[in-house]
Amino acid sequence: MDITLYNTLSRKKEVFKPIKAGHVSMYHCGPTVYDTPHIGNYRTFILADLLRRLFTYNGYEVNQVMNITDVDDKTIRRSQEEKVSLTELTGKYEKLFHDEIAELNILTPQFLRATDNIPEMIVLISDLLEKKIAYIAKDGVYLSIKKVNDYGQLAGLDLSANTEERIRSDEYDKENPRDFSLWKFKTEEDGPVFWEAPFGQGRPGWHIECSAMSMKKLGLTLDIHTGATDLIFPHHTNEIAQSESVTGKKFVNYWIHGAFMNVEGDKMAKSKGNFLKMADLKKEYISPLAYRYWLLTSHYRSPINFTYEAVQGAQNAFLRLIVLVQDYPEGGEIITSYNDKFTAFINDDLNTPQALALAWELVKDYTQNEADKKATLLEFDKVFGLKLDSVPKVQQESIPAEIQALAEAREEARKNKEWKKADALREEIEKRGYELKDTEKGPTIVPRG
Repeated sequence: MDITLYNTLSRKKEVFKPIKAGHVSMYHCGPTVYDTPHIGNYRTFILADLLRRLFTYNGYEVNQVMNITDVDDKTIRRSQEEKVSLTELTGKYEKLFHDEIAELNILTPQFLRATDNIPEMIVLISDLLEKKIAYIAKDGVYLSIKKVNDYGQLAGLDLSANTEERIRSDEYDKENPRDFSLWKFKTEEDGPVFWEAPFGQGRPGWHIECSAMSMKKLGLTLDIHTGATDLIFPHHTNEIAQSESVTGKKFVNYWIHGAFMNVEGDKMAKSKGNFLKMADLKKEYISPLAYRYWLLTSHYRSPINFTYEAVQGAQNAFLRLIVLVQDYPEGGEIITSYNDKFTAFINDDLNTPQALALAWELVKDYTQNEADKKATLLEFDKVFGLKLDSVPKVQQESIPAEIQALAEAREEARKNKEWKKADALREEIEKRGYELKDTEKGPTIVPRG
């Protein structure tokens, strides 16, 4: 069955045709590790994970790479503010990122740190200088967009005064408002953060790292590149310019971008006090997997509005689904008719809302054998990634969602050997009138008599 994906470059759905039959290469813009990502960032990372699962489900061998930006203005400034080395700062936030993607059941891609790939960036910049597409200015090396064919095609740019102002706001544009930075020369503000290069001591600009690392691991042309819509310009636009200027080849065949998330109808911003992280959800006893479930209820290209009420409602539905799946007997077979519909939905530009609705349709289909329902739902879960077969067992569907979420959080704490946290969560469950029993088959919850 064909897979169709919406390609930002063509602005239409296209049938996916891999560069190499049976294989797919994917590159994803990862986090800048100066802080923990907010929940909107995780929507983009879950999109990347769903794409990987989609292709694996369809029998493809997936080569997936994600970058870790561990050197840029933000990381340097934060390390100086916290009075720690750049490595110490980025190592701390990289670990937090890894911990949180594990909680969201995001399959681990091959991670590449920017600081581990500086030589490849220097080679790429040297090639651009040799081709006279880049030039040396007083504060660094820049790419001249006048030398680039079809600059801005991905973003549909009209290089007008408005566009020029947008380019001027790019953090790395210092001298020419239209040209962008490939390499920033060493300054006193950077302290010890610099590398030797034939064109001068300094550090890379943001855009060059993704071109250098993706082509290093995936080849000169990639099947798929993903990110949020805010990366279309300038980041992805500049990636295309520098990559294709060096290789003379198309950089990416399919550009996949996820839509924004608002919070309570407003754009997320620290100044508005709605800049939410996974830790904020946990304080409200919202499970990371319930948050993932909520994201599946909207198409990745549709803007989504976060409210605690909406996500708590999704958590209730998610936990009901867990109870049903765990109560169904083992030993069933996948129901072909349902599996065919599921594959059609997910292969149509990753239509998770319809796929999730189909799962509930199956639950309510009382003509089907319950063991077969379980086998089929667990087959769906290979793409959903909700861990429907491995979350804490609950005794009764009537147990409140917040109690079930507390039990799930405790089980996660136990797995991480966070014993004090696990004990505190058990006490909270007991305060609310329920008892948690640990059995050989996992924890169960019962009301206290």
